[in-house]
Amino acid sequence: MILRAALILMFCATAAVAQTDPAAAALAAKQRLEGASVLLTDAESSRDQVAALTEAVKAYEDGLVALRDGLRRAAIRQQAIEADLAARSDEVARLLGVLETMGRTPAPLLLLHPSGPLGTARSGMILADVTPALQAKVEALRAQLAEVQTLRTLQDGAADTLRDGLAGAQKARAELSAAISDRTDLPRRFSEDPVQTALLIASTETLDAFASGLSVTIAGTETGDAPDATAQKGAIPLPVAGQVIRQAGEADAAGIERPGIVIATRPRALVTTPVAATVRFRGPLLDYGNVVILEPAADVLFIFAGLSEVFGEAGQILPAGAPIGLMGGTLPDVDAILTESTTGTGNTSSETLYLEVREGQGPVDPATWFALK
Repeated sequence: MILRAALILMFCATAAVAQTDPAAAALAAKQRLEGASVLLTDAESSRDQVAALTEAVKAYEDGLVALRDGLRRAAIRQQAIEADLAARSDEVARLLGVLETMGRTPAPLLLLHPSGPLGTARSGMILADVTPALQAKVEALRAQLAEVQTLRTLQDGAADTLRDGLAGAQKARAELSAAISDRTDLPRRFSEDPVQTALLIASTETLDAFASGLSVTIAGTETGDAPDATAQKGAIPLPVAGQVIRQAGEADAAGIERPGIVIATRPRALVTTPVAATVRFRGPLLDYGNVVILEPAADVLFIFAGLSEVFGEAGQILPAGAPIGLMGGTLPDVDAILTESTTGTGNTSSETLYLEVREGQGPVDPATWFALK
């Protein structure tokens, strides 16, 4: 825990500098990926492997996002500096010529003037006025050339950093899936009746009808204390890193209106339960793809649809932050990321997660439960 806390503090300390300096942003992202690798190694000996691996996956995701953004900003900055130097090529060439001439000429000769002592004095005063301005230009040019070199060095080493980061993230996801499959320590409120679940799926044609009939899928009676997230109503974070691209009731491209929201996410993004909740259903459903339905409070359902992989079992009580699935899509390779960075593009949120909230027998605007802004 001490190691994880130290890494988090390191990430926060470097974030402020990285906000304005592209080179610092890329370097900070590289450090975040190195920190994620430490978390992955540390997870192997953790008492709660699922929680530790979840943290490692998120660290890799954040680090890769930050590195891609840093490289994109570094490429844009490098192009801007090189364009500026190219536009001032004549000025730079003259400046270098003057510096070269001054460097070859003995210092005393620079002050001598053919007209005698008076001319020498005047030339000395002129040189005294010109030298600070000339020095300022030299320093500015030196700083630009040094920054270009730093940015080039960062991008030259980016391929190896990205390759290690992508491999680490893939390993962390695989180990997380295995750890969840082996997990036996979660409390359960009920056991699922698979026959009744199958019959319900076969007999319903809408998500509304399926959600309304979930009670028949419970075998026996419910036990234990149910989670209650009503105190967090309106302030619950989104279950995945992404951006809301469609609000509740807003028509999609086909003109279809749904009561939930749509969140754009990156490929293979990890989806977690934002609050403690009971798993009421998980699996493929209708045309929604893989679906996970959570119950965070009595008569309240959170429905997540569109996942590629789903975790957990019906009846389990999941703590806040527990993984419930992975988004689909294909992760870009190193060359694609570097090309994306060079061209200055950064929109890689190609997957979408549908989130619907139901209270009682009907849907409500997710904004009543989730902090969408």
